[in-house]
Amino acid sequence: MLAGVDVACWDALAIAARLPLARMLGAPMRPTAAYNSNGLGLLEPRAAAAEAQELVAEGFRAVKMRLGRPSGDDDLAAVRAVRAAIGPDIALMSDYNQALSANAARERCRQLDDEGLAWIEEPVRHDDYATSAELAAQLRTPVQIGENFTGPRAMSAALANNASNLVMPDVDRIGGVSGWLAAAALADAAGTEMSSHLYPEVSAHLLAATPTAHWIEYVDWAAPILQQPLKVAEGCVLPPDRPGNGLVWDSDAVAHFRRA
Repeated sequence: MLAGVDVACWDALAIAARLPLARMLGAPMRPTAAYNSNGLGLLEPRAAAAEAQELVAEGFRAVKMRLGRPSGDDDLAAVRAVRAAIGPDIALMSDYNQALSANAARERCRQLDDEGLAWIEEPVRHDDYATSAELAAQLRTPVQIGENFTGPRAMSAALANNASNLVMPDVDRIGGVSGWLAAAALADAAGTEMSSHLYPEVSAHLLAATPTAHWIEYVDWAAPILQQPLKVAEGCVLPPDRPGNGLVWDSDAVAHFRRA
């Protein structure tokens, strides 16, 4: 809840200054490469391949798929089917969502290490920094963690333990705009590329102000209740050039979807 208040306060401050949030933070209105995260759950290979093509066709040069099927061979088959469908020039991220034990992660991640994945996300429990660091050191594929960092101190501990090759904080869990700025400074000092988890409307501004900005996770979940949904152009997201964080609610849509 405090993170939401922090985001609202920064929004109000930027509106009062008549500046987009990115500019309020001293950053240019620069685009960030985006990956489409609207799907690719634990589908069978043919269905995953078809859905991946649909996600790319929405204007993206990267997509993310979920892993954690009953066997490593099942995951491998799905990854290969998606890769064959989207071709070699589309970045393919993968996410285990903390699904694996340490031993299973060692086996499955090695199995996927030659598949050209952009990263393997949260293969083990989010705070198992020891196993995550072992994987990050041994795999050629980057290990990504961070959506479950609760505040910048958790991210500091992960970086100190070399728990991953990449980080991707969540603006809510990291502590709003203020927490994000602290996290971005940590990533910059460590020379670690930093992406976002969800909240693309706000994250577009924050990544513009992040020295080691990498990828923005795009979902369109808020689009039905926004007057001006976030736009994707040439595989990138650009912060909206209007005061504040750019979120303008569609009051009629909000009323329509409100539950009693």
